[in-house]
Amino acid sequence: MKLNFLKWFYPGMGIKRWIGLAILGVVMVGFGSANLLAEVFVFGKIVDAVTISLGVILIIISMYKILISFISVFLPKDRGDLATIFFSKRQLERGPKIVAVGGGHGLAMLLHGVKEYTNNITALVTVADSGGSSGRLREQFDVLPPGDIRNCLVALADSEPLMQNLFQFRFEDGGDLKGHNFGNLFITALTKVTGDFEAAIKASSKVLAIRGEVIPSTLQNVSLVAEYEDGSIIQGEHKIPEKNLPIRKVSLVPGNSPATEEAVRAINEAEVIILGPGSLYTSVIPNLLTKGITDAISNSKVLKIYICNVMTQPGETDGYKASDHVEALISHSSKDIMNHCVVNINTEAPKELLERYKKEQSFPVIADSHRIKQMGYSVVEAELISATDFLRHDPGKLSKVIINLILSKRHKKQ
Repeated sequence: MKLNFLKWFYPGMGIKRWIGLAILGVVMVGFGSANLLAEVFVFGKIVDAVTISLGVILIIISMYKILISFISVFLPKDRGDLATIFFSKRQLERGPKIVAVGGGHGLAMLLHGVKEYTNNITALVTVADSGGSSGRLREQFDVLPPGDIRNCLVALADSEPLMQNLFQFRFEDGGDLKGHNFGNLFITALTKVTGDFEAAIKASSKVLAIRGEVIPSTLQNVSLVAEYEDGSIIQGEHKIPEKNLPIRKVSLVPGNSPATEEAVRAINEAEVIILGPGSLYTSVIPNLLTKGITDAISNSKVLKIYICNVMTQPGETDGYKASDHVEALISHSSKDIMNHCVVNINTEAPKELLERYKKEQSFPVIADSHRIKQMGYSVVEAELISATDFLRHDPGKLSKVIINLILSKRHKKQ
């Protein structure tokens, strides 16, 4: 025990000088106080008071420096000074309680933007994925698909970029490992170790130091089924767009799969509920088919926003206008599932990019706002596209629209 205490005085610890300064300050305060009580002359009392004041200042400075030495060991690098970090943390803790419902890259993109305004974020994620790395792990290890969960964890991560890149790393070769993400393997391994998918997500959340939380909409091993306009049926989320036929409806097997308690709790406590963006039939709607989710959202009196996609999705929403997205959403849930719809307008995308999407039979979604208003919903029109290598929502632009909606609603209440 005595040896451990002496370690504080080892070279390079960075606190010996401040301990010495603190001791000097205590001595000055003690000496000055003793003299002040015994001093007769006014001039002597002034000197003693100055000595005491200087001693107090030295103690304060040394305590501050010792505190900084301790905290700096645990702070991530390149995050700015302590005051800035502390202020930012406090501001984010006071941010609005947001529940974002969806899956895939659309939800991850949204989370990446709103996490700059609040720590109180809950991502409610579908577990109906059946393709790619997630599908293979699901079949081989009988676990829930981790892919959409992983994307959301990384989007909310506050850890070093290296850790985020590690979770997103995809093996390009290696036999059985080819095509797998490290993060998917990590979550799968944790599920097997803990015996609990939720526990694996929480452990991964700690590793990535995420802002908020990520919750699966259900813990049932569900599969997504699509019925097309011609009456044909297909099962498996990744197979649904392949038929390239208009979709009549989608459903979950088994039916009546219960929502997780944490998902319903988050919805009931939310200040804002956001649906989308993301694949309409395979990312957003599957969450609403989970027993308890639609009722909880519909009964909520808070701000409920649907973010319409900016591009149609081949084999899923071919030819859909914004109002068609809304109609599909409410036909699978309830007319009270939303009260605002955010649509993209007036963005001139590069022609070469539009041509590339055209070859894939994907086109900009027409914002027929008048039709959505006739359906009884408020519409927010804004320029939201980020046109780089892909045409998708810009996280910064979209999050500003959402925050402005929240502030506007708060202002009306006052």
